Amino acid sequence: MKYKLLKIATISLPVMCIPGTVSAAEYGPVNAIDTTWILLAAFLVFFMNLGFAMLETGMQRAKNASNICMKNLITPVIGAITFFIVGFTLAFGTDIAGFTGSIADFPLLNAISTGDIWTGTNVTTYAFFVFQTMFAATAATIVSGAVGERIKFSAYLLFTAVILAGIYPFVAHWIWGGGWLFDLGMIDFAGSTVVHLVGGGAGLAGAIVLGPRIGKYFNGKVNIIPGHSITLATIGGLVLWFGWFGFNPGSTASASVPSIATIAVTTNIAAAGGAIAAMATSWIRSGKPDVGMTINGLLVGLVAITAGCASVSPASALIIGLIAGVLVVLAVDFIDRVLRIDDPVGAVSVHGVGGAFGTLMVGIFADATYTGGASGLLFGGGLAQLGVQALGVASVFAFVFAGSYIVFKIIDKVMGLRVSEESEIRGLDVSEHGMVAYPDFEVPS
Repeated sequence: MKYKLLKIATISLPVMCIPGTVSAAEYGPVNAIDTTWILLAAFLVFFMNLGFAMLETGMQRAKNASNICMKNLITPVIGAITFFIVGFTLAFGTDIAGFTGSIADFPLLNAISTGDIWTGTNVTTYAFFVFQTMFAATAATIVSGAVGERIKFSAYLLFTAVILAGIYPFVAHWIWGGGWLFDLGMIDFAGSTVVHLVGGGAGLAGAIVLGPRIGKYFNGKVNIIPGHSITLATIGGLVLWFGWFGFNPGSTASASVPSIATIAVTTNIAAAGGAIAAMATSWIRSGKPDVGMTINGLLVGLVAITAGCASVSPASALIIGLIAGVLVVLAVDFIDRVLRIDDPVGAVSVHGVGGAFGTLMVGIFADATYTGGASGLLFGGGLAQLGVQALGVASVFAFVFAGSYIVFKIIDKVMGLRVSEESEIRGLDVSEHGMVAYPDFEVPS
């Protein structure tokens, strides 16, 4: 059985999709270190689930806190099972026509028939499997925030299984698993498109099908529905920033290359740029520095640099972060006030818009000094790389949005997607889970 593994071919050139099952004899000290690094990075990405849970809980109302926590708790659970059963092989199995991995590489069937797929002889492959499982769960959990405070828990569970088994793996294969976008030379080092645009596009479809929360748009006015704890939201944002050091540097899949340090620098400086730009933009627009928007600026800086963290200089990363920070403030306002799409936490703006923007920026700021080959528009590469990046963004968004919209519509017809008006007013904690997050306090209506 063969998988595509992320490897580093040279110090500065990250090369994805090197096939091969590795025998135990090939593992010396370097491979042991690489395996440890991949697992450590996977654990950091897993820790991001706590960040998402705190961020989304804080940015939504207290009466839905238990429901939000439950969604963020169960998403990596579904991810672990779904990606083990089918998702990993669809993403990284033997390529079929550039579209998907072979189902013949199905891990459970192979284990049952031969007994040697999970025997411990392919240690780095298993580490990579764990790492990619965490990435898949991250894409799915982004949807949680965009559909918050009005989706049935059972409907959310079903959609999460579908996106992890039937949407995300195909995109991962196209770009990381040897698929058609990989063959065209698209650069998305750690998932601005594969993870974040997928989550943002699916969240947009869900928010549209669900419709806005009760009271969000009334008599032609856009009403602000504030979250209940900026403290939790801030903790969540900082946890996500910390976890991103597994997300981006971990995508080298090797601990023995100096590029890890450069990627850590570009990741960090883009986050800082996004935060300062969003804070300044909100300050100018409203007269006050908005804490929630600053958190979103921090996150969009991270999302935007994720595609090009190994392909751009630190100075370019700062520019990308600064522009993304301004963009997210404008995007949140546009989606909310112009499109009238209710996204309680700004997930579509941060992950969808930020992911698309960051992927496109690779086509402008990619530097051959870092990539070892491809350059963007500003570094002598012309429009070629930008064209590939734009094609990838458009194709992935169309596939994810259309597929998710259809799935949400089917779920709505078959079992109902949205809770009743009474349940929404009372709060999903009580109506969906029979409890409240803060029993010592009156739950607001």
